[in-house]
Amino acid sequence: MLSTVSNYLQNFINKYMLMPEIYISDIVEIVIISVLIYYVILWFRKSRAWVLLKGILVLVLFMVVAAMFHLTTILWIVNKTLSAGIIALVIIFQPELRRALEELGKKNVLFKVMKIGNNLSEERFSDKSLEEIARATLEMAKAKTGALMVIAQEHDLSQYSETGIRIDARITSQLIINIFEKNTPLHDGAMIIEGDKIVSATCYLPLSDSTSLSKEFGTRHRAGLGLSEVTDSIVIIVSEETGSISIAKEGKLIRYADATILKKELSKAQAKEEIKTKKRFWKGKDRNEESDDENQNDSDK
Repeated sequence: MLSTVSNYLQNFINKYMLMPEIYISDIVEIVIISVLIYYVILWFRKSRAWVLLKGILVLVLFMVVAAMFHLTTILWIVNKTLSAGIIALVIIFQPELRRALEELGKKNVLFKVMKIGNNLSEERFSDKSLEEIARATLEMAKAKTGALMVIAQEHDLSQYSETGIRIDARITSQLIINIFEKNTPLHDGAMIIEGDKIVSATCYLPLSDSTSLSKEFGTRHRAGLGLSEVTDSIVIIVSEETGSISIAKEGKLIRYADATILKKELSKAQAKEEIKTKKRFWKGKDRNEESDDENQNDSDK
């Protein structure tokens, strides 16, 4: 009996406890798969696919519960529709998959791989850019100059910026006002801002299908609300008729925004606290925190 137990333990240790031999090819495969998983998750986070993925996870959880409680009818329906559901997923995710393949074919894809985590170094846009955007918005509202400005956040807006004219210029209030000036070539359409740059102007945005939107709002407000329904962007809208400022976010419209509300929403879009948290997670304490700890230790001494 002791011999049998000893042999069993020896076989168990040899099979499960001993570390297998690791070769360089294994390490390369692990790195490649890790990078691919990272970029798949990043792709989901920056597109509408993230919302759809959460819905799919809810359905999967529902299927698990059905299996636990032996709900045979529901499981039968799931088994019959699973093959069709896979095809439906490909159709639903078709725009996102197409953009992902286009990004994969771009020349700078390897450069992006080398910059993993660098987007955590600072807030989405600087305080100077915030002041320039707010100043331009208030000036245009005062002059009743119609404007539609998109402040990008996490979601990728390349499919919308490509419909306009590329600018890639530093944010200044003078440039923003000049772009939306009446009877100028770039005044019609939306301006897209990413970080501290005006990426493009005269962009086309998806119109909202909301029936609750008042008929007094025109295409500009409906386009701004429509983009906020499908992305996490902040859209600033200046009415050409009344000069009022509206802010569209998360599929809702904040009307009659003043300077305080405008700066408050722009400050939220900066996400400074979120970026600081990520920086601490990735890089640990920054220099200020280290100097504070040193000062504290000196005072304790």
